[in-house]
Amino acid sequence: MARRLSLSMPLIVALLAGCAPAVPVQDTHLNGLASPVQPVRVLQRTVIVQLPTGYKRKLAEGSRWRPVGSLPQGEVLRPVDGIFTIVGRQVHEAYLVVSGADLIGFYLPGEEHFSPLDSPLSLTFGEH
Repeated sequence: MARRLSLSMPLIVALLAGCAPAVPVQDTHLNGLASPVQPVRVLQRTVIVQLPTGYKRKLAEGSRWRPVGSLPQGEVLRPVDGIFTIVGRQVHEAYLVVSGADLIGFYLPGEEHFSPLDSPLSLTFGEH
């Protein structure tokens, strides 16, 4: 029985992945900054982001983000120390899109899409 279960696990995983909702997106174009050197912003508190797909992502206190441009929806911040991803049916590299002090969604650089959150989340940044 354990052998049968182990053989069926890849099928179960594939079926579950196929059921995951896609990340909602809108086409967009990133407008780069005039000056490539921008101050790094440091997140002052941990925030848990509930994605429209049902998955959650953690933005860690102390994570560092650098402005790289803007979209009509807001300013785009890229992670400094690694890659940040969001998950739906697929995994997407993602940058934060902020308007004022609110996270309103994500810019997906590989696809040039904007993925909005259902509701904005307040973020607190300091400069490094």
